[in-house]
Amino acid sequence: MSNVADLHQENEQLKAQLQAKEHQLSSQQHYIKQLEEALLKARQQRFGMSSEKQSPDQVALFNEAECDSAESDEVTEVESTTTVKSHTRNKRSRIAIPNDIERENITYDLVESEKVCPHDGSALKPIGEEIHEQLDIIPAQLKAIRHIRKKYACPCCEHYVVTAKKPKQPIEKSIASPGLLAYIATNKYCDALPLYRQTELFKRIGIELNRTQMANWMIKAGELIQPLINLIQEHIRQQSVMHLDETTVQVLKEPDKTAQSKSHMWVMSSYRHHPAIVFHYAPSRSGSVAETFLQGTQPNTAIMVDGYEGYQKACDRLRLKRLGCWAHARRLV
Repeated sequence: MSNVADLHQENEQLKAQLQAKEHQLSSQQHYIKQLEEALLKARQQRFGMSSEKQSPDQVALFNEAECDSAESDEVTEVESTTTVKSHTRNKRSRIAIPNDIERENITYDLVESEKVCPHDGSALKPIGEEIHEQLDIIPAQLKAIRHIRKKYACPCCEHYVVTAKKPKQPIEKSIASPGLLAYIATNKYCDALPLYRQTELFKRIGIELNRTQMANWMIKAGELIQPLINLIQEHIRQQSVMHLDETTVQVLKEPDKTAQSKSHMWVMSSYRHHPAIVFHYAPSRSGSVAETFLQGTQPNTAIMVDGYEGYQKACDRLRLKRLGCWAHARRLV
C-alpha cells in the first residue's frame, strides 16, 4: 500500500511541476511577443517616415512584464546622490553696427533750469555722455530720372541741328533704369520673390508695374548678360576639375508640353581659381544636353557627377575623365 501512496504523491508532484512549467512557458511567450512589438516600433521610429512619431506614453505599454515582475519581487530602496554641475549663463554679445554706416546724431540735453544743483545751487558742469546706437533702415525710394538732351542749331544756315548723345540704356525707350532692372532681378533670383509679389510691393509705395512687363524686362536682361554667362562657362571649362548635376523643374505654359511634365535645370561649377556656378535650362535630361553643355572643355578634364549614364557618353566623345561622387556612393551602402 505504501508503494501505491508514494506513486500517487509522486504523480501529483509531477503534475504540479508540469503545470508550473506550462505557466512559465506561457509567460515567456507573452513577454517575447511584447519584445517583438517593441522592436517593431523602434524600427519604425528609426527607419520609417519622419512623420511617424512615437509618443512617450506608448513606450510604457511594453513595460507590463517589468512592472509585474517588480510587483512580485522584493524591492530594496537605495539612496543615491547626484552631483549637478553649476550652470553658467552665456552672455549674448550685442550686434555690432559696422563703422562705415552713416551716423546721424540726436543729442539730448538738460534744460537750463535743470543745470543747477538742487542742494547748493551751483551750476552743473558736463562730465561725459551716454551713447546708445540703433540700426535704422530707409525703405525703397523711387525717383524719376529725366534724360535731358540739349539740342543746338546753326543760326546762319538753319540747316544743321545736333543733339547731345546719352549713354546707351539696357532697354531703350523703356521706363526701366539699370537700377530698377537689378532690383527686380535680385528680388526674383536671389531672394526668391516672384514677380506677382513684387507687383504688390510696388503698389504699397504708389507704383503700378505690370507683371507681364516685368517678365519681359527679365527676358531682355537675360539676353544682355548672356556674354557674361558665356565667359563664366569658358572659365569653368578651363579648370582641371568640374562638377555637374541636374535636377527637375516644372515650367508652366511651356510650348508643346503639359504643365505636369518635368524639365531639367543643369548646373556646372568649379571650386578652384575663382569659383563659379552656371545654370543651364533644358526641356529634357537627354545625354545630348550634357554633351552640348560640356562642349569646349579641354580633353582629360575631370568631371565629378552622379551615376547618370548620359554623362558617360559625353565623357567618351569629348575624352573627359569621369569621377564618382562620394555623396551618391554613400547612399548605396
